[in-house]
Amino acid sequence: MNKQIAVALFASAVLANNGYAQNQKLHHVSRIAPDKKNIKTQYGIASFYANKFNGRRTANGEIFSQTKLTAASNTLSLNTWVKVTNLHNKKSVFVRITDRMHFRNKRLIDLSKAAAHKLGYTGRGLAKVRVDVLGKHKPAEAESMAENK
Repeated sequence: MNKQIAVALFASAVLANNGYAQNQKLHHVSRIAPDKKNIKTQYGIASFYANKFNGRRTANGEIFSQTKLTAASNTLSLNTWVKVTNLHNKKSVFVRITDRMHFRNKRLIDLSKAAAHKLGYTGRGLAKVRVDVLGKHKPAEAESMAENK
């Protein structure tokens, strides 16, 4: 009888541990690959639009201009305002997401040339950035920065 109890306890311990390991694995995966649309801060690589896109229609229907402070992203909602900070020099700019990138493009964000210039990376072409999602309304800070040009 004691042998049967020992086997039952061992089997239940193995099954419980297996369930625990599976839960830990699922929890771990959710931390590695979160739903990027719900994250308030993202880190990645920024590039800037090629000149050939100037004057073309963006995904939200506007005409793209290299002189406006706009961006393209595959992970952020259209018409969302974000603050992009160059991690190398700590310069920041406020932009609105107006377009999508090519689906194979793995970069976080593609900025207009005006925005890239404000971040100081037009000479390099790429920059490591932090993107803070601000919402659908233009932030007051963006207004004051535009007035202080």
